[in-house]
Amino acid sequence: MADKIVRAVAKDGQVRIIGGDTTELVSKATKIHECAATASAAYGRMLTCGSLMGTMLKSPKDSLTLKIDGKGPAKGIVVTAYSDGHVKGYIGNPKVDLPANNLGKLDIGGAIGKDGGLLIIRDMGLKEPYVGQVPIYTGEVGDDLAYYFTVSEQTPSAVAVGVLVDKDLSIKSAGGFIIQMMPNADELLADLITYRLQEVPPISKLLSDGKTIEEILQLIFEDMDLKILEEIHPEYKCDCSREKVEKALISIGKKDLKEIYDEGKEEELVCQFCNEKYKFTHEDIGKLLKHSI
Repeated sequence: MADKIVRAVAKDGQVRIIGGDTTELVSKATKIHECAATASAAYGRMLTCGSLMGTMLKSPKDSLTLKIDGKGPAKGIVVTAYSDGHVKGYIGNPKVDLPANNLGKLDIGGAIGKDGGLLIIRDMGLKEPYVGQVPIYTGEVGDDLAYYFTVSEQTPSAVAVGVLVDKDLSIKSAGGFIIQMMPNADELLADLITYRLQEVPPISKLLSDGKTIEEILQLIFEDMDLKILEEIHPEYKCDCSREKVEKALISIGKKDLKEIYDEGKEEELVCQFCNEKYKFTHEDIGKLLKHSI
């Protein structure tokens, strides 16, 4: 089944909801980076958060970058997202695989660590991007993003993300939702939603059991006049190209580029997002040298 993100409201617009099934994009990304189980779950949660948040962007030219690094063995995770929900990203150590935590689940918090922060960068085409940062709350990703929304953006939010990794390291399910209370929303409504969220099974379990994202949101917002406003189909997609890599090489400056040329060796650059390899012969580097300033 194709991945899907839905944007919705409930209770006459008092609640804003973004929920998604991101199983396919997480599967594609974890295969590209050859992730171990714990790495897959941590990276998949970040990709899901990025994809959901990306749909909050107002312009197709805008982008959003999420970075989390708690000095744990995962060595940081970076995700860049866009308004159509497509994402790209990388994890510093895709081979991190820890013993189960005290709940018997994959130890995401242990992999990410807690000695660091969650950084959100919104590039909206202005002179300077908007940057927000909070200390890592739990390292479980969803809790950290909820903490960011509440502290940095003063928007009370509930965030749930989950990734189920099978024994063969394939992704059984991945998804999440962001629920935000709008200004002047009824406090009792927030309490009721909090109670329901505590009662429902994890989203990755519901998706694995065959529930659609719409059915999951209906379960949470039963009798709350849930209205689906938009449906988006996200994907894992890298926008690298040989032209961009050439520009990056030229940007290092004529002096450094000449040193590479004088060594007479071939250069191979690998995209950190998709592992695409770009080879440059001695002759190719000579041509780039002529275009450098």
